Amino acid sequence: MSHNGGRNIAIIGGGIGGLTAALSFARQRANVTVYEQAPALTEVGAGIQITPNAMRVLTRLDLAGAMAASCLRAEAVEPVDGLTGKPLARFDLSDQAAPYYFCHRAALIDLLGRACEAIGVRIKLDSRIEDFADDGSFQTSDGRVQPDVTIGADGIRSVTRKQVIVPEQPFFTGQVAWRAVIRKADLPPVARIWMLPRRHVVTYPLSKGRVNMVAVQARSQWADEGWHHQDDPGNLRAAFSDAGWELKGMLGEVETTHLWGLFRHNVAKSWYKGRFVILGDAAHPTLPFLAQGANLAIEDAYVLASCCDAREDLPLAFGEYQVKRHARVSRAIAAANTNARNYHLTGLRRDVAHSGLRLMGRFAPGAFLRRLDWLYDHDVTA
Repeated sequence: MSHNGGRNIAIIGGGIGGLTAALSFARQRANVTVYEQAPALTEVGAGIQITPNAMRVLTRLDLAGAMAASCLRAEAVEPVDGLTGKPLARFDLSDQAAPYYFCHRAALIDLLGRACEAIGVRIKLDSRIEDFADDGSFQTSDGRVQPDVTIGADGIRSVTRKQVIVPEQPFFTGQVAWRAVIRKADLPPVARIWMLPRRHVVTYPLSKGRVNMVAVQARSQWADEGWHHQDDPGNLRAAFSDAGWELKGMLGEVETTHLWGLFRHNVAKSWYKGRFVILGDAAHPTLPFLAQGANLAIEDAYVLASCCDAREDLPLAFGEYQVKRHARVSRAIAAANTNARNYHLTGLRRDVAHSGLRLMGRFAPGAFLRRLDWLYDHDVTA
């Protein structure tokens, strides 16, 4: 029996997780309103990797064709010695059971937004939420509302999380990251991980001749958390001044970059309270070393809608949602933390690890990706 039909669902945050939740609930005949504080559904220029586990959700939501039209299908991932520019191995992504895409965040937001509007989701822009109450109501610019369910999909700085738990203080990891998009045509659809001592850069192409770049440096001087702090591209180039010529050339093309500090957050102990429930970064922020932040939010959104549709009792539905998701996201976050260390090795450990990658790429290339079967082969829609 379906229970979401007729329910009034409020979603705070019009990002990838929030819009996926809106579409998932709306397809189950719920009345959905998204409250987004920005004046438009958009995203600052950056890329995103949509891995097969999240692509299964988007396919179930009838977005497979739109994804194929607006994104690039990934062919491989290549670890590279960032000092010499020599590839260490190549691991094929083309035989994944579901597609693996490189996508511009703005393109994904756009296709999700259009799908939501087509099915009747109300999207209220320039909308700040305040004055939450224990009865589940809150104040908006249009007045006070009291939905059946309020979903916090409002990211690392979530205001909804404060209605569920007392937020814990994150701690600085000792790493900062830059992100940028450059123009460079005719690159193959391959994600490259350029590894240097205490640093790395991930590059992959996007549509329309663009290349997404995320560069990470280990250092004691911290930077603010969040993606919107502009920095001088010269600082990025100086941090990688000893890189090989190809990587150094791409860094030389950067005209605008943003810098943010990487902070580690604990997975929230509880994801719901009363009529409030949280998903994505609001519940479990992750470091960007496994490309799973948005993918886990997409999974969360679908599972939350499914649990609510299956149960009339919302606290039971919320509890089932948390049980289904907690162990998986905790494992993904732990794997991302491990990657952060492996990308930044120095000295003899670096030499041994690179030799191991060369041997694996030559004699057992499938073994590298099989380590991630638990992640990529998982299907929350099954």
